[in-house]
Amino acid sequence: MAPASLPLLVAAFSLLFAAATPIRDVADACSSQVQDFEHLNSTAMHLPLHHSRGPCSPVSVPSDLPFSAVLTHDDARIASLAARLAKAPSSSTARPMVTVASLYRANDKVDGVAASLASVPLTPGTSYGVGNYVTRMGLGTPAKPYIMVVDTGSSLTWLQCSPCRVSCHRQSGPVFDPKTSSSYAAVSCSTPQCNDLSTATLNPAACSSSDVCIYQASYGDSSFSVGYLSKDTVSFGSNSVPNFYYGCGQDNEGLFGRSAGLMGLARNKLSLLYQLAPTLGYSFSYCLPSSSSSGYLSIGSYNPGQYSYTPMVSSTLDDSLYFIKLSGMTVAGKPLAISSSEYSSLPTIIDSGTVITRLPTTVYDSLSKAVAGAMKGTKRADAYSILDTCFVGQASSLRVPAVSMGFSGGAALKLSAQNLLVDVDSSTTCLAFAPARSAAIIGNTQQQTFSVVYDVKSNRIGFAAGGCR
Repeated sequence: MAPASLPLLVAAFSLLFAAATPIRDVADACSSQVQDFEHLNSTAMHLPLHHSRGPCSPVSVPSDLPFSAVLTHDDARIASLAARLAKAPSSSTARPMVTVASLYRANDKVDGVAASLASVPLTPGTSYGVGNYVTRMGLGTPAKPYIMVVDTGSSLTWLQCSPCRVSCHRQSGPVFDPKTSSSYAAVSCSTPQCNDLSTATLNPAACSSSDVCIYQASYGDSSFSVGYLSKDTVSFGSNSVPNFYYGCGQDNEGLFGRSAGLMGLARNKLSLLYQLAPTLGYSFSYCLPSSSSSGYLSIGSYNPGQYSYTPMVSSTLDDSLYFIKLSGMTVAGKPLAISSSEYSSLPTIIDSGTVITRLPTTVYDSLSKAVAGAMKGTKRADAYSILDTCFVGQASSLRVPAVSMGFSGGAALKLSAQNLLVDVDSSTTCLAFAPARSAAIIGNTQQQTFSVVYDVKSNRIGFAAGGCR
């Protein structure tokens, strides 16, 4: 994601000095269901997946959280991806990291300076759960479970770690304490994994005075995590995999809800997918549930016969993201009245962390017009934030046209009313699409209830209807 600014460096520097921030545990209402579901076998790992606002979500979201907050976070993620694709330089990487590293190495001599730098204001996002999907991951020996945000757009997996030397957001359940794990080890600065951080986080690694590798993961909405690159045993149910590399966060601020951290599934050597691949293979699948149900995340083998496939598209913009080619859309069985070349006028990414799908402007305008025309008997509502095609009512109670998204190779997403529209309040629903900036993005609203498989080895993505509710 797009690197943040100077506050990230301040956080990294002050990591070694600041006092811990208290963290309040939040009750988990669905632990028994998760223990029954999660397991690992010789061919695949299976985990339950929850919408952060779902009935069995292990993270609590304020009941009065407005949907505009979700859209604000979503727009920040889009801006982050746009900067990432543009490979825009940032103030954090422009500043010579050797200077930062020298500060780490001199930390025993500059206590007074550290205290003053630690007081520089940071600009994290508000800490609440938004449009993300979460699951559990076990870590350490003995293993303890932690709630993680699942993200196909991120590589490095990280979670909050005691003693939270600078800051930790509130999370559900206790914070991971490395001292309680007999298999924990900090990773030195001379390792290949430390060197790989620059591609996994888009920020250079730094080095502590005791030769421990320091990662800096930053995001376009001012969220970030800074801490120590570590390795430990990762667990799923009663099965475990040793020597898993991840970030042990000591300063974690922003839009991570009450999760413990983030599980990265992008195409990178440090992602969870690639680290488990020698055992399980280079594929994963999920079904993103609606906010009224539960889905799953599976890493490893899958049933290839149930899917229709579209090839992954190679891109020099960012080889860790998943690019595909949108080839057409229909509304009520009729193709949109635009040239087929408009669909590929921008690169297209499929992403689990984006809520609202972004389309090339010409495609979006035509879709909006076609849907509005098909629903001309439904009373229109005012625009809501970035959503400008809105109706009075709720998606489940309105008659909506059949809409299909087609991809190269013949794969398609045939959208239900809940895939097409999103309820923004108790009396208004809106078309869950918006115009794109520098890239089209297939968001999670359109993916909900479909089984989606990312077969990296075969370089294809598959869709199957009816994966969950």
